[in-house]
Amino acid sequence: MKITAIETFCDRFIGLVRVTADGGARGWGQVAPYHADITAQVLHRQIAPHALGEDALDIAALVARIPELEHKFPGSYLRRALAGLDTALWDLRGKLEQQPVCRLLGGAPGKLRVYASSMRRDISGKEEVARLLKLRDAHGFDAFKYRIAAECGRDVDEWPGRTEDIVKRMHAAFASEKNVALLVDANSGYSPDKAIAVGRFLHDHRVSHFEEPCPYWELDETREVTQALAELPIDVTGGEQDCELPTWRRIIQSRVVDIAQPDICYVGGLTRALQVAQTAEAHAMPCTPHCANLSLVTLFTMHLLRAIPNAGKYLEFSIEGADYYPWQEGLFVESPYAVVDGCVTVTDAPGWGVDIAPDWLAAAAHQSSALNS
Repeated sequence: MKITAIETFCDRFIGLVRVTADGGARGWGQVAPYHADITAQVLHRQIAPHALGEDALDIAALVARIPELEHKFPGSYLRRALAGLDTALWDLRGKLEQQPVCRLLGGAPGKLRVYASSMRRDISGKEEVARLLKLRDAHGFDAFKYRIAAECGRDVDEWPGRTEDIVKRMHAAFASEKNVALLVDANSGYSPDKAIAVGRFLHDHRVSHFEEPCPYWELDETREVTQALAELPIDVTGGEQDCELPTWRRIIQSRVVDIAQPDICYVGGLTRALQVAQTAEAHAMPCTPHCANLSLVTLFTMHLLRAIPNAGKYLEFSIEGADYYPWQEGLFVESPYAVVDGCVTVTDAPGWGVDIAPDWLAAAAHQSSALNS
């Protein structure tokens, strides 16, 4: 079964991909969000020429070969574009076999515990606690991640005292709920010494997950933090930005972090994310992927987590709506993201199990690459 067409439907922020094979089989995927219109150009220029005419069902071989054919262009954009092809091919295969993707991977549909993931730093500790408590009461969340430090902040907080205030307020708000998990994300905000001191402060306030404490590209700095906090029950986590498999092997084998967090769309698709998860499994490391918005990436991650044996404790689930991510609105005929009792559900519908909204497609910029065109 040969790939005959690769189409993109894009705006600046989000880009969906439709792959068609001879015989008419189709699948939907997605390139990584942000500057998706640029990524779509990479897809049509540097991915599609190598994919058209190739076997639509030999996903692993195709995903491995294309970066070799484009070896002069390592890095983020090529992997972001590759993710669109890869995820669309998994959907196509699932529809052909009438199976959800998770089952193609050896897993099964079912529920996943989620953590409510805040993306905001323009919010006080008091305001953040209030909205997280409201979400707990409405949807049953029992795990919460909030932001500390300033993004790539060089030890400077978003405003003076914000981190200390929000950590203390979150601890006080959930002190009586022993089942609640508290997580933080520093987004490359600290030097190692500062991160270690903050990590001990977090531990004292029942935080169990300390994400990306140091500039993510400085692996040795993050490993220093991981080693210094090893005696405490707090996990240092990271990896969302890393898209090269050799870098991932180094992260895992040298224990840069305690928990691996690949992003399916950033790393180059489900196939490559599965390779990261398998490497982590071989080194007894859990995998809790990054998926920080409610486009298709969270759905991809749901299927992955229902299939891997080293799945982390929960799924990241963004709590930001149209006021923060207007571009994620209106993508689906029916949203796959209902949270009930703190869980989402992977259904047994074929492929990704979701239909893209025709109105959204009609409003998007469309491009097509076709075999022999």
